[in-house]
Amino acid sequence: MKKFYFALLAVSAFLTSCVGDQGVQLLPEENFATEVDGKPVGLYTLSNGDLTMQVTNYGARVVSLWTPDRKGRMEDVVLGYDNIDRYVNNTGERFLGACVGPYANRLAGGEIEIDGATYSLPKNNNGQTLHGGLMGVDRVVWDVIAADSTSIFLRYVHPDRQDGYPGNIVIDMKYELTPDNEFVVTYRASTDAPTYVNLSHHPFFNLKGEGKGTILDHVMTINASRTTPVDKYLIPVGGYADVTGTPFDFREPHTIGERINEENEQLANGGGYDHNWVLDRKTTSGIESAATVYEPSSGRFLEVLTDQPGLQFYSGNFFDGKSTGKYGRPLRYRESLALETQKFPDSPHHPEFPSTRLNPGEMYTHVCIYRFSAK
Repeated sequence: MKKFYFALLAVSAFLTSCVGDQGVQLLPEENFATEVDGKPVGLYTLSNGDLTMQVTNYGARVVSLWTPDRKGRMEDVVLGYDNIDRYVNNTGERFLGACVGPYANRLAGGEIEIDGATYSLPKNNNGQTLHGGLMGVDRVVWDVIAADSTSIFLRYVHPDRQDGYPGNIVIDMKYELTPDNEFVVTYRASTDAPTYVNLSHHPFFNLKGEGKGTILDHVMTINASRTTPVDKYLIPVGGYADVTGTPFDFREPHTIGERINEENEQLANGGGYDHNWVLDRKTTSGIESAATVYEPSSGRFLEVLTDQPGLQFYSGNFFDGKSTGKYGRPLRYRESLALETQKFPDSPHHPEFPSTRLNPGEMYTHVCIYRFSAK
């Protein structure tokens, strides 16, 4: 294992020397070279020539993602921290760039029921369970199974009853940069006991660059005609809401800030946008376009594609500027956005929602694609 680990560091060092010459400001590998809970942590650099990404296996986090603007100028468009200590001993935003699960989003009341048995989960968010609980899959070290210049394959075995979830859940995930300037996230999971699984990736994007201003002028579309409305704790109240005539209708392009401060109960509950959109899918399992984001000053354009039925859009409502990012800039209110492909929040308590139950012998699969270009 140690030989493999140091071989990966050598590959990353080679990429650092090559990519750094193109003006990309890579973080030093030594900032992440440590052990957490007795397992080695590292920083891995991927590049396809146009996109450059750094990943740590602590929480399977994307730490940086450099993309060109319309003039070829590079910026790091995701939020992150510059060393492992800031992730492990977090005093700011816990989920920056991480894989979240085994149940992404919220579960009401910190409880789930399976076949008549009730399982208690940590109530880590206003009496609810958020993104897995106290540990989740973001506060653990993932095993690096394989890595090369454009991809990394990670695995975490979520042990039975970690954060209360039943079953040993084997989670495999691959991050890959393709020749088409796509950042592809592929998940697979299996279990030895009935459980609930709903994984997601949690990047915070600013297409101007980390810490470089508001996202309210980003122009967005979401391919969805319904949402799952929520209460003040952001738990679905049940059923679906038509977006027609509301600030949640992004079927045609709108800036994020255009309607975010309108009088609207759902906007008030979320403090802005922090909701699940029910995607208007043409197939049951194919990869389809879910959303687009365009930043006019740079020309950067992001398209999100997935095989999942839902998309959680979050407009950075809880950042307060007290924490700083990799380059010393404050992480401020509504200066980043998250687009998380997934099934629906709190599905175990809503039989009308797509099922998130995973049984032994079944395989959970999920593909999310972030495709970058410039216009």
